[in-house]
Amino acid sequence: MSFILLACLVILCLDVGSTWTKAALLTDEGELVRTGQHPTTPPEVLHGIDALRAEVGDGEILACSSAGGGLRLAVVGQERVVSAEAGYRVALSAGAKIVHVSAGPVDVRALRASKPDLILLVGGTDGGDQSVLLHNAAKLARVAVPIVLAGNIEAQPEALQLLASRTVVACPNVLPDVGQLAPEPARKAIRAAFLQHVIGGKGLSRGPRFRQLVRAVTPDAVLAGVSRLAAQDREGAVLVVDVGGATTDVYSAVSTADSEGLERTVALPPDRRTVEGDLGMRWSAPGVVKEAHTERLTTEDLSEEARKRAENVGWLPDDPTVDVKLASFAAILAVRRHLRQVDGQLGPHGAGLLVLSGGVFRHTEDLTPVIEALRGDPVLRPILRTAEITVDRDYVLAPVGLLAESGRLEAADRLAKQLS
Repeated sequence: MSFILLACLVILCLDVGSTWTKAALLTDEGELVRTGQHPTTPPEVLHGIDALRAEVGDGEILACSSAGGGLRLAVVGQERVVSAEAGYRVALSAGAKIVHVSAGPVDVRALRASKPDLILLVGGTDGGDQSVLLHNAAKLARVAVPIVLAGNIEAQPEALQLLASRTVVACPNVLPDVGQLAPEPARKAIRAAFLQHVIGGKGLSRGPRFRQLVRAVTPDAVLAGVSRLAAQDREGAVLVVDVGGATTDVYSAVSTADSEGLERTVALPPDRRTVEGDLGMRWSAPGVVKEAHTERLTTEDLSEEARKRAENVGWLPDDPTVDVKLASFAAILAVRRHLRQVDGQLGPHGAGLLVLSGGVFRHTEDLTPVIEALRGDPVLRPILRTAEITVDRDYVLAPVGLLAESGRLEAADRLAKQLS
C-alpha cells in the first residue's frame, strides 16, 4: 500500500453489536478501503475493537453500538391516540426498541417489568392539560431509569421538580399542537441520554473509553444513512429491510427535496424505523412461521425447522433453502407492518430503492427467490413494482450515517453511492 494511500486513511467506522463488531476503513473522501469483523468481546468490548484496528487499519474512530440489546425504551403518554402514538413514532425513529407503551396514568409495576433503559415521558399539547403529565412525573420519580421529558412545555418546570431525584433530559414538546409532530428535539435528547446515561451501564467495558468512542445507537446511525440515500434518490423512497437472528428492522426515508432541489412538505418524520421483535432467523424463527400463517402466506410446513432453529441456536447447521424462505417471510411481514405504522405513506412515488441487509442476504449468492417473493406479495407489489433492489454486502449503511452525523456529508454521499 502506498504512502499516499496510507496518508488518506483517516476514518475507521465501527459498529459494535451484541454478537459481532464490524469495521469499515475509509478515506476522508468516503472511499471504502477495507472491511472486517470480529466477535464482540464483553465484558471488555475494547479487546475486539483493538483486534479490528490491528486487522483493517487505524484512524479517527466513529463508532455506534447496539451491544447489550441496544436501547430499550418505554413511552409514557397522556392518551393513546395522540400523545402516546406521537411518542411511539418518535422513539422508533430514534433507533430504540420499544418495550412498553402506556397511555393515561402509568402502571409503574408493568413499566418496571419491561426493563427499559430509558423512559420517554410525553403528554399534552403546549398550554393544554397538565394533570396526566404531572401525575406520571410523580409516579416515575420512584423508577430508577433516566427520563427524556418531551411533553407540555408549560408543565415541564413542575414536572422537573417532581423528578428532581432522577436523571432527566428535557426538550421541547413532541406534540406542540394538535396534528403538529415535532420529532427532532426528542430524538436528539434520546440520543444524548443514551450516550451519557445508558451505554455505560450495559456491562460492556470497564472504563470510560468505550463510552467516549460511541456516538450513536446503531439503528440511529443506520437511519441517518438511509436518509442520505433518500436524498440521492428523489424519485422514490428508500426502504431498508435488515433481517437478524432475533429481530427484523425496517427503515424508510423520503427526500424532502423535489426534482429541482427545492424543499417540499412531507409527512413527518420523513425517515422512520420499525423493529419487529418476533421476526428473525434464529431465536425468533417460530414467530415468522406463526405470523406467516396469520397473514395467510404459504409456509410449506416450516414450523419444525423454525422450532429447531429457536431451540438449537448454538449448533444447528445452516440450511440455505430454509434460510432463504424464512428471510423472505420475515422481510414481507416486517415491511407489511412498517407500512401500517406509517399509514402506507412511503412518499409520492412509492419505493425507488429497496436495500436488503443482514447476514442471510449477504451470504446468499442467488437472491432471486427472495426478490420474486417480495415483488410478488400482493401487499408489497404496488410499492416495489419499479424499485431497484440491492444488498448492503459491505455493511456501509451505519458508516454512511456516522459520516453524515459527523458533518462529512460529501464523504457520506460518496460511500452511499455503493448502494444506489
